Amino acid sequence: MESKASVFDCSVIDLGKINFAEGNLTVVENDSSFPFNIKRVFYLYDIAGGESRGAHAHRECHQFLIAASGSFEVSLDDGKFKRQVFLNRPDIGLHIPPGVWASEINFSSGAICLVLASHSFNEKDYIRNYQDFLNYINE
Repeated sequence: MESKASVFDCSVIDLGKINFAEGNLTVVENDSSFPFNIKRVFYLYDIAGGESRGAHAHRECHQFLIAASGSFEVSLDDGKFKRQVFLNRPDIGLHIPPGVWASEINFSSGAICLVLASHSFNEKDYIRNYQDFLNYINE
């Protein structure tokens, strides 16, 4: 990574929705205006009230978080600035580039956090210790 990412590089993206009488549809496709090609999809659910998830950064992997159901906040930290983003609509998501520490917090009851990732799982890509993260961004 040539330059380190900032919390201001994390962008909220409106994915749009198609309205039908029966309900709504939102589409995410590779090779579209989406900020990266998707290699992995996973989701977090049954998070107990008051619990948090995430609390890590990535060296290479981009992530895109969507509140598929319910709501939660994403706490972002680039080592210099902090920012919180509230997600509560399934047609809006948050792009988190590599090099930003992120934690998902304040889950509502029944919340589902859908995560679209640019890379397959690789434990070596994760920075799970905050001091290691600070050392990494200051290299």
